[in-house]
Amino acid sequence: MNERIRAPQLRVVDEEGNQLGVMSRSEALAAAEQAGLDLVEISPTAKPPVAKIIDWGKYNYQRTKQIQKNKKNAKSLELKQMRVGLKISAHDLEVKANKVEKFLEQGHKVKYTLRYRGRELAHKDLGFTLAQRIIDSYGDTVTVDSKPQFAGKQLNFVIRRSNSAKAKNS
Repeated sequence: MNERIRAPQLRVVDEEGNQLGVMSRSEALAAAEQAGLDLVEISPTAKPPVAKIIDWGKYNYQRTKQIQKNKKNAKSLELKQMRVGLKISAHDLEVKANKVEKFLEQGHKVKYTLRYRGRELAHKDLGFTLAQRIIDSYGDTVTVDSKPQFAGKQLNFVIRRSNSAKAKNS
């Protein structure tokens, strides 16, 4: 901004967006001073760098407001969790799958946790079979982010809506 600009040649744009052309740094500063505004370097990596004659306070205020608006509109994705036992009935699994489907439609990832109790730990393969059955029930609409992994007394895996399913819903 103003005196801190170090480039010897600048492409200058006035406050209405009109190109004033390429001029020396001192000429650009003089033009900004004559307009009673500030010279702000907009694109320092361009050849030559682009500088704009604007009211810095107003520009900074608008930029801050735009950043706040973007943050407010940004969708925060959560990792939702669905806990399932190994002895779950087909209907109960369907009810939970409908709830997970709503989470996926909202753009969330879902972590399935299959809990083992007591002697079920001797039959770890049942959990992997159930996990595969759950994944297969969604078909091509989901992508498995993390494959089923056994940790402690639980089998965990994460799914999310696949890109092809997003395109079909749009």
